[in-house]
Amino acid sequence: MDHDFTVWFSKSFGLFYLIALSVIIVAYAFWPSNKKRFDEAAQSILGDEDKPHRDQPDRDQPSRDKSWR
Repeated sequence: MDHDFTVWFSKSFGLFYLIALSVIIVAYAFWPSNKKRFDEAAQSILGDEDKPHRDQPDRDQPSRDKSWR
């Protein structure tokens, strides 16, 4: 085996490996039985957000922190 063959083989194998991996990932993402799981994951983030977090000050009211003065 010479260097040119090794380079050709590694580039070809890498190309086919990445194409196959991409096809597998896309098939997994669009597989019908995974739809419910992905929909629940997408909605779970928004489930408890009805107001700002208590640790962060409201943007409408001025800051009460006077330590900068």
